[in-house]
Amino acid sequence: MLLAGIDWVIIGVFFVIILAIGIIASRKVGDTSADFFLSGRSMPFWLLGISMVATTFSTDTPNLVTDLVRNYGVSGNWLWWAFLLTGMLTVFVYTKLWRRSSVMTDIEFYEIRYSGKSAAFLRAFRAIYLGFFFNVMIMATVSLAAIKIGSVLLNTTPLETISVALLITVIYAGLGGLRSVLFTDLFLFSFAMFGAVAAAVVAVNLPEVGGLTGLFSHPNVADKLSLLPDFDDPQTLIIVFIIPIAVQWWSVWYPGAEPGGGGYLVQRMLSAKNEKHAMGATLFFNVAHYAIRPWPWILVALASLIIYPDLATLQSKFPQIDPSILKDDLAYPAMLTFLPVGVMGIVVASLIAAYMSTMASQLNWGSSYLVNDVYRRFIKPEATEKELVTVGRISTVVLMLAAGTIALFLQNALQAFHILLQIGAGTGLIFILRWFWWRINAMTEIAGMVVSFVLAVYFEMIHENLGFLPMESHVRLIVGVAITTIIWLAVTFFTKPTDNKTLIGFYKLIRPGGRGWDKVVEISKKTDDPITKLAKQGDLARGLVSMVAGTFLVYGIVFSSGYFLYGQILSAVITGAVALLGGIVLYKNWGKIEML
Repeated sequence: MLLAGIDWVIIGVFFVIILAIGIIASRKVGDTSADFFLSGRSMPFWLLGISMVATTFSTDTPNLVTDLVRNYGVSGNWLWWAFLLTGMLTVFVYTKLWRRSSVMTDIEFYEIRYSGKSAAFLRAFRAIYLGFFFNVMIMATVSLAAIKIGSVLLNTTPLETISVALLITVIYAGLGGLRSVLFTDLFLFSFAMFGAVAAAVVAVNLPEVGGLTGLFSHPNVADKLSLLPDFDDPQTLIIVFIIPIAVQWWSVWYPGAEPGGGGYLVQRMLSAKNEKHAMGATLFFNVAHYAIRPWPWILVALASLIIYPDLATLQSKFPQIDPSILKDDLAYPAMLTFLPVGVMGIVVASLIAAYMSTMASQLNWGSSYLVNDVYRRFIKPEATEKELVTVGRISTVVLMLAAGTIALFLQNALQAFHILLQIGAGTGLIFILRWFWWRINAMTEIAGMVVSFVLAVYFEMIHENLGFLPMESHVRLIVGVAITTIIWLAVTFFTKPTDNKTLIGFYKLIRPGGRGWDKVVEISKKTDDPITKLAKQGDLARGLVSMVAGTFLVYGIVFSSGYFLYGQILSAVITGAVALLGGIVLYKNWGKIEML
């Protein structure tokens, strides 16, 4: 056991504070499902933004970053940095559209955008698919990281780690609904960031590492520092940069980076006071997620290359750990074993905080699907609000138990990352286009979802068993995107479009704009209730310009921070100027974007 008495006291106080916040928040929760899942649609942007970033700040995130850095160098982070593009597109184009929909969940969207039995089927199937199966996979990935941290720092078995983690999270997530999650996230994020920075400071200043100068000059690290992949190494360049930037960000549905927005991010948007607060929250999230958080994790990952240069050194240091889960992502918790007394307690509590914030959000989000889009819509439409809240709490427990079980069968963070990418490969463009092209219909989404899932299962479980040569994950992704896109496009044109009444109603409610709705506007003129109020001219173009500016702002901060740490001051100043320019353009455009 690496924890001293003071460490356990810190962790104990941490748990008391978390449960206290959950209990206090539960007293302010109303009796309706809107209160439980959306906090009465009255939350400010800063609280929602912190909650968004806290949700994505999980125990598996530093493990994943460590996995990427040890295998590909710092530039390996482009596998997830590329998702900033879809994040900024969501901020300036889609956030306000989601807020106007006034739905309870993003799944409810299907029956205001599409029509007929196919729309109802899609809503039910997607709610179960995302709310249960996909959500459980995400939580299992997060729980896998908790298992590894528990194995290294607490010498606990996987079952012991999962049992304790599940119990505490379920209690406070089930008590106060989203309000409890939001206010707890405020505390959890602050604590988690402090812990991440403390871990980086200790790791960099280990005698074997020798501070920043020793770290960056060490032969194990020197060739891992570039922020861009080596253009003379085409295979790595394609895997970690070209595919993510050219294909992945717009074509893949990935939790927290859904093209057009989705999941718990939309839940936060729908909880905002108005469109302005929804946009502010989503912008805050993207800046914090991509520009503020990564470097402490990257520094620890680089230091781990000196202390544990390969898996053999990790295995010799931790012989009690099951070899099946001993992968490069284990290097992050392994580095935490060097933390001094007191700091160890803070960092362990911060990792618990990261775990709980993500799990609580996923539980509340997944439960909202099962309650609003399955139970109330299809099983018991006449259910009282009190009954819906009760069902929400029960489904929270069921989701947690399922996630804990799956976590026991996973091996490493990068493996889970690629599985999730493959499941959503080829569906992203549907979620972008469905707001701006009337021809997208329910069958489009059903086809995309089914084909991408079948292909993911085939590549993961069948392909090699049939005698075919192994296929690299990036090749699988490209093949999955191509096949899925071709099929859903064909299905779109060979099936009936959404009926005109639904399309006209959707446009009036959302006012999405763009030329893709011109035909619907013309059709409406021949009805008794024509569309008279159009989207503000040029608003979509202004949103796209803001997306580009926001992207320059965040990438500029990421690069400037890195160059500053490396001691390359001129490069830090230049990239800092790029970030400033992006911020100025963004500021000037902000007030011109139409917000209701």
